[in-house]
Amino acid sequence: MRRLPWDGPEGKPAYLSADGRHSRLSRMADEVERAQLDTAQTVVRLARELLNGAEVAALDEVRFAALRLIECLTDTLRVAESRMASIPTQPDDPD
Repeated sequence: MRRLPWDGPEGKPAYLSADGRHSRLSRMADEVERAQLDTAQTVVRLARELLNGAEVAALDEVRFAALRLIECLTDTLRVAESRMASIPTQPDDPD
């Protein structure tokens, strides 16, 4: 089962049961993950610019940046969860 990079109805995790990573929905999930990670990079860059700027950032600007960062972190954690689930577990090393 693959954790999809979006939530299902009622905000619950959505999963894909497929034979491989080449189904249409799986490819779409890959594209969404790439877009989410690209967006996260952009938001982090812009938040850094806002907070490191010479001018004092307005409270509304900082709040907006914080909300976008939370959204991006949520998406990134969802992607990480999906990818960790696809990594095969290794047997414990007896040493």
